[in-house]
Amino acid sequence: MKFKKILSVAIASVIALSVVGCGGKTASDDKKIIVGASSNPHAVILNEAVKPLLEKDGYKLEVQEFSDYVLPNTALDDGSLDANYFQHIPYLKENVKEKGYKLTYTAKVHIEPMGVYSKKIKSLDDLKDGAKIAIPNDPTNGSRALELLAKNNVIKLKDKELVTKLDITENPKNIEIIDMNAEQLPTALEDVDCAVINANYALEADLKPTKDAIVIESSDSPYANILACREDNKDSEKIKALTKALNSKETKKYIEEKYDGAIIPAF
Repeated sequence: MKFKKILSVAIASVIALSVVGCGGKTASDDKKIIVGASSNPHAVILNEAVKPLLEKDGYKLEVQEFSDYVLPNTALDDGSLDANYFQHIPYLKENVKEKGYKLTYTAKVHIEPMGVYSKKIKSLDDLKDGAKIAIPNDPTNGSRALELLAKNNVIKLKDKELVTKLDITENPKNIEIIDMNAEQLPTALEDVDCAVINANYALEADLKPTKDAIVIESSDSPYANILACREDNKDSEKIKALTKALNSKETKKYIEEKYDGAIIPAF
């Protein structure tokens, strides 16, 4: 009888282990939120402002940092992430259209004003004939960069929602527009006359948008950075908790004090 009892306990243990090994969700899984983010300001905001708020609600936040604009949406779509926080609305929409991702968003968090930076000139008026300007090579940020140049009378563009170099209608100084990966733009400043850089990559390169940019987008920019998620987890409790924390008064105060106008809350 004693042997049978031991055997029964052993079998029960094996069954329990097999259930866990087959990917059964535990209670802790529902309290862990994995978010992909660019290192600065997104990961900084998540780790320093949002994580403490989530901990008070019983959630553990894990932030995975990405250095590019491609992988975070791939990882979100395949389920490796619960959410990501690195992109603006037009970029997400373009990605969904191009890749067929089932992604959406729950909240606008902040605006990162795009700026023009240079180590060679102090004003766009100083651009010489044939000057080189580098811009992001993805469709939405490239269009955004060209629009900023147009608003500052460097070029003129066709009236379209998304523009490319082919949509330049007037280029009085014969400016050469060079497309580059967004993360490479700060290092390109040595080789071009100026570059149009997203605020997150400017900050990583120790460039202060409100101080170092020759010109900068206005605060009414439509390119608000968002909390993106999958359509199938948008209404989950942990996404609701994350959304609440990102749009909290504590997070808003943190962004305003930490970035002093370089990053602007969008809620």
